[in-house]
Amino acid sequence: MDSLQQKVMPYVQLMRLDKPIGILLLLWPTLSALWIAAEGVPDLDVLTVFVLGVIAMRSAGCVINDYADRDIDGLVARTVNRPLATGVLQAKHALITFAGLALFAFVLVLFLNKMTILLSLVALFLAATYPFMKRYTYLPQVYLGAAFGWAIPMAFAAQTQTLPVVAWLLFLANILWATAYDTFYAMADREDDLLAGIKSTAILFGDDDHIIIGILQICFLLVMILIGAQLGMGFEYYLGVLLASFLFVYQQRLAKERQAAQCLQAFLNNNWVGAAIFVGITVHYGLS
Repeated sequence: MDSLQQKVMPYVQLMRLDKPIGILLLLWPTLSALWIAAEGVPDLDVLTVFVLGVIAMRSAGCVINDYADRDIDGLVARTVNRPLATGVLQAKHALITFAGLALFAFVLVLFLNKMTILLSLVALFLAATYPFMKRYTYLPQVYLGAAFGWAIPMAFAAQTQTLPVVAWLLFLANILWATAYDTFYAMADREDDLLAGIKSTAILFGDDDHIIIGILQICFLLVMILIGAQLGMGFEYYLGVLLASFLFVYQQRLAKERQAAQCLQAFLNNNWVGAAIFVGITVHYGLS
């Protein structure tokens, strides 16, 4: 039993299944999009495909990220114990795992309509290329927002076979939100990233990081209010948006001193932002 655990655990860590925060940050906006597209509970088969797809694609994204950073993770304190950095797993193991997860996700999407299948190819491209962006641009967090947010137009395509304006507004909101929360994450690694030659919005923003994150958070809230107005949402939706604004203030206070542990806490707190928005949406459609 111990031998099996020793063989399995490196793959669990490679896929970051032991740290589900990434799954949740991808899942909340996906579920929100599904509920809005369906104006209530989505079709069970569509919901199942997307929940399993979120888990598979987030895991695949982590695997290809570690493959891309296999020579860098050993230089960063927070990632020094990752399986590829320690040599417990080799690069070929990561590539095989990524291919298996991507294939599983693609098989899932084959149960949906043609529009969703075509959009899934974009999702695969975004997931596969995101880890390499930090070498060429100071905006990998924006790219992450697009990669995480692409499930939103896919959700509308799967549920309604349309891509309405509100789908793209939700997509924009997700890019703003992801850029903000992943900048908190990058702030925790800023010194190590500078030494390793890694680019990020935390490095780009410099001493203006808090101000720019705040602007991104405000823009996110404004887009969510616009979405609520377009959809005729009730007070319960706006209550969720209001709670999200309080959580943003809390995150700013957490990361005020730019200490790594506190910046990571601010990042993790965004799970509750996504949950608050989703609950507001579900309660609205449950009451209407």
